[in-house]
Amino acid sequence: MHLEATAAKQPPSRRAVVIGGGLAGLAAAESLVAAGWRVTVVEASGRLGGVIETVRRDGWLVERSADNFLAARPEGTALVERLGLSAQLIGVEPRVRRALILHRGRPVPVPAGFRLLAPGRLASILTTPLLSPAGRLRVAAERLLPRGKGGDESLERFAVRRLGREAFERLVQPLVAGIWTADPAKLSMAAACPEFLEMERRAGSLSAGERLRLRSTGAAAQAAGARYGQFVTLATGMETLPRELGRQLAAAGVEFLTASVDRLERADGGWRVHRRPTGDGAAPLETEAVVVAVPAPTAATIAGSADRELAALLGGIEYAGSAVVSLGFARADVAHPLDAAGIVVPRIEGRRILAASFSSSKFPGRAPERHVLVRTFVGGALDPDAAALDDEPLTALVRRELADVIGARGVPKLVQIDRWTRAMPQYHVGHMERVAAIKRRLEGIPGLAIAGAAYEGVGIPQTIASGQAAAAKLLR
Repeated sequence: MHLEATAAKQPPSRRAVVIGGGLAGLAAAESLVAAGWRVTVVEASGRLGGVIETVRRDGWLVERSADNFLAARPEGTALVERLGLSAQLIGVEPRVRRALILHRGRPVPVPAGFRLLAPGRLASILTTPLLSPAGRLRVAAERLLPRGKGGDESLERFAVRRLGREAFERLVQPLVAGIWTADPAKLSMAAACPEFLEMERRAGSLSAGERLRLRSTGAAAQAAGARYGQFVTLATGMETLPRELGRQLAAAGVEFLTASVDRLERADGGWRVHRRPTGDGAAPLETEAVVVAVPAPTAATIAGSADRELAALLGGIEYAGSAVVSLGFARADVAHPLDAAGIVVPRIEGRRILAASFSSSKFPGRAPERHVLVRTFVGGALDPDAAALDDEPLTALVRRELADVIGARGVPKLVQIDRWTRAMPQYHVGHMERVAAIKRRLEGIPGLAIAGAAYEGVGIPQTIASGQAAAAKLLR
């Protein structure tokens, strides 16, 4: 494979320590090994992959967090190819390449051509039951509105300004909640949705910008469900990606240690990494360079002793939590045909679930024959108390709401609850300025780089890219 071959050609000459064995840290390690460095990865949990983990049990395949990634960005698919996993890559089943939105208690399809914020097809907007006649006309008039004044603004403010309050509440808010679990009144457009800001700036409106995008990408992009065809996963589960990357890194000579890092200390010509031992000794690790690839609050603690200003910038990034409740049912016990990728739920519906992903409809091999798997998301920035419920009341809450939403009446054959406390970075207004300040500060600190989902994207390709960028800083 790629990594073993690289190691054989280039004996290690310089040393780096990567703190964190999630996908960002592993991507940084891969780039450094390819450049001929000797690399040690320190991971507190003793398990690689971070939040990416797959559970396989009695014919069920359940993802604890992300269950796919966007193939439109190259970083994820390129890594899959380098690892020799291309044969495992599968896309969303064509028959379910659409999403539903709960509307007055009933699942309704997202208007054809509507992409998060951009109305691509006027006809579908003018006929959707999700909006009132006045709401439809307000969206249709978006192309006539003047451009914004520039600068960062919240997603809610941007969406209401361009599309109107009703479209925000009925369309945009639930779609956004299904991705970021964030408060849209605080979520930064510049950080979370820069593409749509650029559409307004260059084309004058979202509808005009979407038409230009479709024209440039060809007819295939205009087909119903084309966007969902861009999401892919691995047949054996998402954890296959970090697990195989870790295996190949180990074969290429990377050392993996299980320990928690307390702090960094500048040393002559490099760094001293102080850790709490878990059986491998307490001696600090001496290294030329360090990649800190852990959540921003932990990174702030680790880096605080080395640079207080950097620590303050990192510590200012807020996080939210959520719970994923995965329920497996006999197919006969669910009334809805589950003929979509999933359903998102507007807050104005008065429900506590954010979204439900129809996992066994999206990808094969996720449930035993004649069974279905539904992953339901609860909590987020706007309802943290829901995710904090004990297992029994949380399961009961999800079962009640799924009974109403998709007619899931039977006793679940599988119940799995995964809690992600303070796991989702919140890209609040001003986030990009904070990231720019972090980069400037790092430029003055030789041999130190930061990586992870807290900075420039929470998706798997973006996380891989952050690890590669951190390595690139050290290689300059």
